[in-house]
Amino acid sequence: MSVTPHIFTLTGNLLLEHTLEFATWAPGKTQRAVNETLQVGGKGINVAKMLNRLGGSHTALCFSGGAAGHTCEHWLREKNFSFRAFPTLAATRRGTVIRDLSRAYRETTFLGPDVAPDAEAIRACVDFLSTQPTGSVLAICGSLPGWDSTDFDPLRELLHRWPERGCLIVDTYGPPLAWFVERAAALIRINRTELETLFPTAEAKLSSGELLLKLRDRGGALRWAVTDGPGPVWFLADHNAPETITGPVVREVSATGSGDVMLACILFARFHRGLSWRDSVAWSLPFAAANAAHPGIAEFPEPAID
Repeated sequence: MSVTPHIFTLTGNLLLEHTLEFATWAPGKTQRAVNETLQVGGKGINVAKMLNRLGGSHTALCFSGGAAGHTCEHWLREKNFSFRAFPTLAATRRGTVIRDLSRAYRETTFLGPDVAPDAEAIRACVDFLSTQPTGSVLAICGSLPGWDSTDFDPLRELLHRWPERGCLIVDTYGPPLAWFVERAAALIRINRTELETLFPTAEAKLSSGELLLKLRDRGGALRWAVTDGPGPVWFLADHNAPETITGPVVREVSATGSGDVMLACILFARFHRGLSWRDSVAWSLPFAAANAAHPGIAEFPEPAID
């Protein structure tokens, strides 16, 4: 009987976030919230939150610093997350979500400056990952501040070699994405805007299918899933032609975190349900749509799904 691999999600830019809800809201004046909540974010944490709902075996990895970092760790423990935090000197970033609960529901997010982990924290993360069993799944989630610095050399080396020992999944952007394109990632999940950044301006307006074929010619990543808002997802696997996969149409309330929910469901479908990569992407879409139709992240009613 095959053994289900353990999934690790790596969050390079942890977030301590407050949500303030207002009956109605407009900038430029003092207003009192009707409700306030606190949550911990960052893409890898969001993915782990959805994996908690699905029941997938996983551990969330993150870098935490200062009082905000301690608060994040306390919240993760309270919510029964399986996680490992690597201490760093700089304080974890903070953010605020403003929700306008009037008929014209609107959600505005303010994020503090990105915070890069220090060399010691990165080394601790590398040492931990180096001891994990062969066959483990490692998902790189979200931004990686400081990626181009020499502090990241040990982590880049480990990630370069990870496909030799396990499965590498990528959902990032900017300089890290350009680097991962050339690696043997099992799957890269990005959106259309992030896809365009990988090409010169003259090519960037080609269809997603055409751009994916150009990426395949470069070698590196084995599979791609590219979202474009509520539109169909472009999927490319191995030597097959690019195809589109359509999900449910919903009235969008907040798209925040829908890509993270999608990635969590892909991981669960592939490694816990044993679906093909293509079918795993298709299985994830009703969950991502349900997330977009509700406020919060991974807090929606369970969609009807086979």
